[in-house]
Amino acid sequence: MKFCKKYQEYMQGQEKKLPGVGFKKLKKILKKCRRDFQSKKDVNGVLAIQTCPQHCPVCDGTFFPSLLKEMSDVVGCFNERAQKLLELHLASGFRKYFIWFKGKLQGSHVALIEEGKDLVNYALINAIAIRKILKKYDKVHYSKQGQAFRSQAQSMHMEILQSPWLCELMAFHINLRETKVKSGKTPALFEGCHLTVNDGKPSLSCELFDSVKLDIELTCSICLDTVFDPVCLTCGHIFCYMCACSAASVTIVDRLKAAERKEKCPLCREAGVYEGAVHLDELSILLRRSCHEHWEQRLKTERVERVRQAKEHWESQCRAFIGA
Repeated sequence: MKFCKKYQEYMQGQEKKLPGVGFKKLKKILKKCRRDFQSKKDVNGVLAIQTCPQHCPVCDGTFFPSLLKEMSDVVGCFNERAQKLLELHLASGFRKYFIWFKGKLQGSHVALIEEGKDLVNYALINAIAIRKILKKYDKVHYSKQGQAFRSQAQSMHMEILQSPWLCELMAFHINLRETKVKSGKTPALFEGCHLTVNDGKPSLSCELFDSVKLDIELTCSICLDTVFDPVCLTCGHIFCYMCACSAASVTIVDRLKAAERKEKCPLCREAGVYEGAVHLDELSILLRRSCHEHWEQRLKTERVERVRQAKEHWESQCRAFIGA
């Protein structure tokens, strides 16, 4: 079965209408472009390849804007649904039972995993659709503009495989897999998803279908240690929370949202990446379980530093209040 048909059947089979990639529509746009700039023979009868010009009204005005809009909708939908699911899993006490009572999900690990599985399938099949349509674009135009567009989309945070919520879902799956469920064996969320530690450096890896593979390094590039209390910036890079605060020139009391827009990511040097940073709570739980001794040691060190920063903050506030 061709991927286009498989993709359409998947999207039509969803209970609720979800945003997706207009795969069939985009292929029609490419066919129109190919007809307009098809191969022609020169005066000597030799086949001359006439490719799409650098500024093509069909591609620049229709194809890329349509795809960018669809990518934005897909990423937004995935992030919103994943955030709600993980908030439910991490909720405690009355709030958790209140959410279950409202009927958003059945209160069981199996239901949570099934919801997560649907989310991951939605993310991956759309990621593959985007990759295939851009590959088709480059094939039609004998160019690498499709690859360039993908890089541009990544810099605009439109690449769904870069979403911090996908990393959280991977950690969420491993956390539930390691939890004993009385009702029996829980269904798999990812095939081959696991946490590996090589030379003391942990990483999340996952083998996905259609040659899609995810590898997420869990070493902070600032302190060069395993990420502690990890946070993901909007550019997709993961750091320790304290390290990120230091890089953003803010204290833990001020928090990352107080960082100025001029502050840049230590790795990619992109500015304005701190305000929308995501705390990776599921990943914290996973690392605390898997690297318990290291985690406890870091906790003691971090606690001393956090107390010091908090003390300095409130002392400066008191001095400002009394006019000292």
